Amino acid sequence: METYTLTPIGTVRAGRHDAVDDHWDDVPASIELDADVLDPEATLGLDGFSHVEVIFVFDQVEEADVCRGARRPRGNPAWPVTGILAQRPRMRPNRLGTTVCRLLRVDGLRLDVHGLDALDGTPVIDVKPYFSAFGPRSAVREPAWVHELMASYWSAPEPDRRRHTPRDT
Repeated sequence: METYTLTPIGTVRAGRHDAVDDHWDDVPASIELDADVLDPEATLGLDGFSHVEVIFVFDQVEEADVCRGARRPRGNPAWPVTGILAQRPRMRPNRLGTTVCRLLRVDGLRLDVHGLDALDGTPVIDVKPYFSAFGPRSAVREPAWVHELMASYWSAPEPDRRRHTPRDT
């Protein structure tokens, strides 16, 4: 198999420094794009989009923590053992994350975004405008445990739906 080298195009600047699994909508974030990698015109027209897809590296995950097989999501014994490719945790084989987030502002090589679940200092590999035509073209099917896992991911759940789930281990 071939090996590919990727050069980050920017860095996440966010209020969160610790990998906590929930309440990401509470975290303001910016992406500072690298002027040594991109020309100032690289963001021209990006402000015409409401959302961007950000591809980033989970750079704080140690190689020893990478899962190459199966595990219980977040280590929760109530959820089934599931292959790593059927989950979205940070301890993936190539440690790549993707998130579609709202684009609030473009200021030269600085992007202000909302809903980016990456830590301060996270290397950004790419930013793409979100085209609805690249979204699902049919109904989305997900296991029930995904809805439980995501209940507090973006914002706090309503008090009667609050559940405690162990953090990723």
